[in-house]
Amino acid sequence: MIHVYRKGTDANQPTLVLFHGTGGNEQDLLPLAELLAPGASVLGIRGNVLENGMPRYFRRLAEGVFDEEDLIFRTHELKQFLDVAAAQYGFDADNLVAVGYSNGANIAGSLLFHYGNLFRSAVLLHPMVPLRGLAIPSLNGVSVFIGAGTNDPLIRAEETRELEQLLQGAGAEVTSHWGNQGHRLSAAEAEAARDWLNRNSK
Repeated sequence: MIHVYRKGTDANQPTLVLFHGTGGNEQDLLPLAELLAPGASVLGIRGNVLENGMPRYFRRLAEGVFDEEDLIFRTHELKQFLDVAAAQYGFDADNLVAVGYSNGANIAGSLLFHYGNLFRSAVLLHPMVPLRGLAIPSLNGVSVFIGAGTNDPLIRAEETRELEQLLQGAGAEVTSHWGNQGHRLSAAEAEAARDWLNRNSK
């Protein structure tokens, strides 16, 4: 998979695994990673699917309607890549934090839904419920930050709350930050995620 890996200066910090939004690439969230955890190693991954030339992590049938078969396939594909990348770059596969925005938050959520504590923490910015009707493995010990907008035209508040409940039901500790904004990532949301990550990575 197309990706970028930057070894950090602080080996005690977790490695941040970055998942961009639709139309982004492996470089997009590097500035956010620097804000969230300066000195941490980062792995930015470009989605393997193209939609009208725009990279994504899985196909969709329409706005907000996922191709679930492809989502599941791509979820397992990413898990395999993470295993290969950990061996290649020598980072600790048991000390990972997912950082995803929009489509990237959805694939990160799907990885949690399939692999449980693959990430010790996850920063999900404007996520949807990736899949329903799935027996989610235990998320005990996993902390999740959800960034949401009260005016997000793509994600209803009810869906954000449903995701909260699904994650909590599997044992995750969930913190949600609501901003008076739409689907975009705001500075206040990024700073709230940084403060949360600082508290949860000790």
